[in-house]
Amino acid sequence: MSEQDDERERGPEQPGGPEHGGAREQGAPGRAGGGRPKAAPPAARAGGLRKELPEEVPGEARAGGKTGAEAGAAHPAGQAGDRRESGSAAAPELTGRQRLINGLWPPRVTRAQLIVALLLFGLGFGLAVQVASNSETDSALRGARQEDLVRILDELDDRTQRLEDEKQGLEKQRDELENSSDQAEEARRQTIEKERQLGVLAGTVAAQGPGITMTIEDTKGTVEADMLLDAIQELRAAGAEAIQVNGVRVVAGTYLADSGNGVSVDGNKINAPYRFKVIGKPQDLEPALNIPGGVVQTLEKEQATVAVERSTKIVVDALRAAKRPDYARSSSQ
Repeated sequence: MSEQDDERERGPEQPGGPEHGGAREQGAPGRAGGGRPKAAPPAARAGGLRKELPEEVPGEARAGGKTGAEAGAAHPAGQAGDRRESGSAAAPELTGRQRLINGLWPPRVTRAQLIVALLLFGLGFGLAVQVASNSETDSALRGARQEDLVRILDELDDRTQRLEDEKQGLEKQRDELENSSDQAEEARRQTIEKERQLGVLAGTVAAQGPGITMTIEDTKGTVEADMLLDAIQELRAAGAEAIQVNGVRVVAGTYLADSGNGVSVDGNKINAPYRFKVIGKPQDLEPALNIPGGVVQTLEKEQATVAVERSTKIVVDALRAAKRPDYARSSSQ
């Protein structure tokens, strides 16, 4: 085998070969007397190792002070920096209002938050309705004149005085019963007086006294039963003790209903004009009907005509038959 074939078999891995820059003496055989080959000088070995290493990095890359691993590690950071720079250039920094809007919309509502929101909505709606109803009730008083307000206050004072007088009368009866020498006779006298009073209220006896008359002319047919009922309730609140409407006695159990072109009172049909005879204190009854937003103004809005007159003597002679209760009995028996 020739020396060149031997070198090809050893390949580039054998240091000291001619292709790797190894130094060999000219004319010196590769093997001496069949002994060991001579060791290559250090310079030749270094040259061979240098040849086996990859090509050196250019000077510019070495000047950067980065090896391959450092460059690979620095590459993602550089890319992230590039991305941050590009992102900041594409999307400018958001203001506080924009961040708040982004946080609130689109909304992310949980079930508990939805329940709380519904409860708060219901509470707010109830408060709004209450305030609106109070405003409607007080609207008439807000727009009332000073004379009307004074009249309303006087009416309230009169009602308070009536209740106080009734209280004093009951206390007087109690004292008379306790101090009378003949308690049985005194009790009998008070019982008879009480029966007369209850007869007036129940409509079983006729009554007379000061009061007012009210006449309602309804040419348009717009007056309904509920309007007459409001008038009766207002008169009772003002202290009316006996009421009669077109020959029908009004008592605690009286009911009114619309009936064709007229009104039915306890099943008795009456037609316009509606005449009220009321016994009570005229100074209380008339102002109660004329308060702002009261009975007279309501009827006038329906194009009805109302006339109220005071009188020192009003006779209420319409009677109702006494009806024995089916189940209730006096506890004193």
